[in-house]
Amino acid sequence: MKKLVVGMLIILSILAGCGSKQDTTNDEIDFLDVDLTINPEKAKLGEEVTFSAKVTYGDEAVEDADEVKFEVWRSQSENHEEIVVKHKENGVYELKKSFSEEGTYYVYAHVTARGMHNMPKKEFVIGQPSEPETEDGSHSMKEQHSDKASSDAHNH
Repeated sequence: MKKLVVGMLIILSILAGCGSKQDTTNDEIDFLDVDLTINPEKAKLGEEVTFSAKVTYGDEAVEDADEVKFEVWRSQSENHEEIVVKHKENGVYELKKSFSEEGTYYVYAHVTARGMHNMPKKEFVIGQPSEPETEDGSHSMKEQHSDKASSDAHNH
C-alpha cells in the first residue's frame, strides 16, 4: 500500500512538472499576427479603398517584413492582381486602390516575416454585390446547377 501511494505521488509530481514546463514554453512562443482591415468595406465605383495590414510578432510591431503584398480579385474571376506594399508606420502596411467594376471582391494580405507566413482573407463590395465565391473558391452552387440543368435539357 505504501509503495502504491509513493508511486502515485511520483507520477503526480512528474505530470505536474510537465504541465508547468508546457505553460512557460507557450508563454515564450510568439506568432506572426496580421490584422487586415478594409475601409470602406462597401465602396462606390471609383471610390478609393484603403487596405491595411497591421503586422505584429508577439507585442512587437513588424516594420521589416520580408514581403507584404495584397492579392485582390473580383469574385469568380481568374485574374488576381498582386501588389507589393511597403511599410508605412508602426507595423502597418497599406494600399489605396479604386475599382472600375461593381461586384463582390476579395483580398488576401500575404505577409512573410520572422520565418513565418500569414495570409488573412476578407471580402468587400464595390457598388452592387455580385455572386460570391464558395468557401473553396469555386463557382457557386447556383451556377453549377444551371450548368447541369442546361446539359440535362440537351439530353432529353
